[in-house]
Amino acid sequence: MVLRVLQNTRLVTATVLVASTVVLAGQILNPPRIVVAASGAGADVTAVGSYFTYREIGVVAVAACLCGASAAVLLLQHRSSSAPDPGQSRALTDGRSTLQRSDDLLEARRREWEETTDELADTERVIYETVLDADGVRAQREIVEETDLSKATVSRTLDTLESKGLVERKRRGTGNVVMLL
Repeated sequence: MVLRVLQNTRLVTATVLVASTVVLAGQILNPPRIVVAASGAGADVTAVGSYFTYREIGVVAVAACLCGASAAVLLLQHRSSSAPDPGQSRALTDGRSTLQRSDDLLEARRREWEETTDELADTERVIYETVLDADGVRAQREIVEETDLSKATVSRTLDTLESKGLVERKRRGTGNVVMLL
């Protein structure tokens, strides 16, 4: 849940960053032109040049502040999410590499996934094990090819596995990629 809140915060912050950057660039690149007109016998209308009004200066200042603040928040969130937790720092001081930690994590996840396999129905188990054999990520069309199940059966079974919170499908091009959770 914390991860979803963090992702939503990043999305809002990134949206503010993009919007403020667009407003800032638009204001700076397109300053208003001031036109002076004189009335009388030799009336002439002349464009004096590009000058900002107080309103536009305020818009530029607010957009610049929002741009800087949202960029700083995104940077700090990225650094804090990539910082190792205390357990990981202990593993680093033990001399274990990042690759070793990811292998350990994969093995732990694999054990969890294998325990889950025992609780599934036949078709669910076949599809789940197919994804498990691919280290938790497999294209949906490859599942159809490897299991000799119909597209409809694979799709319905993946719906069931998704509703149980065991897999997630992500759209990739014209197909789906199935990932174990």
